[in-house]
Amino acid sequence: MQSPVKVGICGLGTVGGGSLRLLLENADEIARRAGASIQVVRVATRRPREAKEAVSPDSGIALGNDPFAVVKDAEIQVVVETMGGFDPAFDVVRQALANGKHVVTANKALIAERGNELFEVAEAHGTTLAYESSVAGGIPIIKTLREGLAANRIEWLAGIINGTGNFILTEMSAGGRTFEDVLAQAQELGYAEADPGFDVEGTDAAHKLTIMASIAFGIPLQFSATWTEGIGTLEPEDLAYAEELGYRIKHLGIARRTERGVELRVHPTLISKRWLLSEVAGVDNAIVVKGHAVGTTLYQGPGAGADATASAVVADIIDIARRLRAGAARPLAPSLHYHGEARDLPMVSMDDIESECYLRIPVLDRMGVMARITRVLEQHAISIEAVIQKEVHGGSVPIVLLTHAAPESSMNAAIAELGSVPDVVGPISRVRVAPFPAGE
Repeated sequence: MQSPVKVGICGLGTVGGGSLRLLLENADEIARRAGASIQVVRVATRRPREAKEAVSPDSGIALGNDPFAVVKDAEIQVVVETMGGFDPAFDVVRQALANGKHVVTANKALIAERGNELFEVAEAHGTTLAYESSVAGGIPIIKTLREGLAANRIEWLAGIINGTGNFILTEMSAGGRTFEDVLAQAQELGYAEADPGFDVEGTDAAHKLTIMASIAFGIPLQFSATWTEGIGTLEPEDLAYAEELGYRIKHLGIARRTERGVELRVHPTLISKRWLLSEVAGVDNAIVVKGHAVGTTLYQGPGAGADATASAVVADIIDIARRLRAGAARPLAPSLHYHGEARDLPMVSMDDIESECYLRIPVLDRMGVMARITRVLEQHAISIEAVIQKEVHGGSVPIVLLTHAAPESSMNAAIAELGSVPDVVGPISRVRVAPFPAGE
């Protein structure tokens, strides 16, 4: 067996601590799989005193609080960045790559928003930037898209890629509880942060979708082009009505290549109950990928947590160790390798995307109200597929519609006009329907 591969870790929080623990506890098995032992020689953390509890005195691991000391250490071959955020993570990763070190990161925001710059540095210096752990925790979706499905033309992918949001919608659906009530529970259980906006507003999912789409379609990372909508406006009755119509509501990330270009969007979505994706509950993640040759494949598992994410971090380290053992002078082409016409594929504006829609319209129970609503929709070339109308409660009644596909711009205009109809007495709830047949 070759000499050890020397690793430094920057950040010893949940993911960094889990990665260190896995590397130490499963060292023999990891060495067997990598063909070389993997040795952590230096750790940088903001709390080095507390870190001493996780690192035994005889481990030989140097502890400190300066991540740039890890980057500058001449014997370190692989730098693991698990600090999160942009500052100083971006400079740490950039400097490590420029110094000839391979980097493994779990930082989805860093890859999605600054990855184009970092991959240029990696390319220029013949180093690797690996990021399997940045998307969907323990699900090896990056390797699947990059390697397992490499022979396919990816037509679309759709994923439940934020466990917090999925937990909230699962609990709302099961118990008829409000968003605010379930969010408080999620925070008590540690599934949601004190400031949950990153998760429930869709930013976290948008970062992950940006990364997957870049690999799937061979396009540069374009986080700013990803339409993002959260789940905070959903009411328990929306999930109940969706069930009645044969659907479930999930917070979905959708990337689709069409004749007009690439659609990137994150929003609450009606999914047919015939789809396995609709059954994914709690904090699990799941991703469906449609390849032209293989067809539709589904990947499900834990999307977060110390052990699941550490599994992906260490898998990337093992891949790098194998290449070093094989004597590769340079890494394989960067994972985000833009090529040919795909690099310049246009992004489809959300206004130009066509969707079937669920609408819940609270109205006064008056003669002709349904005709007036239908007339507004017809004026915007929107036709109705299904209708649910309930009994009066509290002086108003919800009219629930499922529409045929219409451009987003037309639907927006129709909803704005419906809001000015005197019979409409509250905000209109709109949820888009998944654009894929349930049988695919």
